[in-house]
Amino acid sequence: MYYAGSKNNLDKDGYRRNVGIIVCNSASQVLWARRIRHDGWQFPQGGIEPRESAKDAAFRELYEEIGLESKDVRLLGNTINWLRYDVPYANRMQHHRRRKQQFKGQKQRWFLFKLTAKESSVRLDLSENPEFDHWQWIDYWSPIHHIIDFKKSVYKEALRELEPLLSK
Repeated sequence: MYYAGSKNNLDKDGYRRNVGIIVCNSASQVLWARRIRHDGWQFPQGGIEPRESAKDAAFRELYEEIGLESKDVRLLGNTINWLRYDVPYANRMQHHRRRKQQFKGQKQRWFLFKLTAKESSVRLDLSENPEFDHWQWIDYWSPIHHIIDFKKSVYKEALRELEPLLSK
């Protein structure tokens, strides 16, 4: 259960509510983005604010992280259940020092969008603190081979569950 009034947005098990975003093109390739000031690539993702639905958070994060508005995409679907990953201890401690918040990991609802606008609609520079500095299209299952280990099982499950929706 999520405690909407909780100061730190953690559920009772210590997981932060989060959305994962997969954007595909007409060739069923997915948008893969490079984290700014890092060498890591990932799908866009972000936290769910108190009293915000997962779907609303997905649309907000879609705009904040990659500049796409609801008119630029078609929502194909989302994962039925929350998918969880534990953040390694060192990463948790680094986050705790930055935000003074203890957490175990993330629980995510994943959303699959199809880009309906031109590729030039993807903008990484709209946020005051951009998450990404580069993006590219890659094959649908390719992220499994490139994502950091502790997120791998969640990526596999999200891609597996959402793959049948590609033909929508």
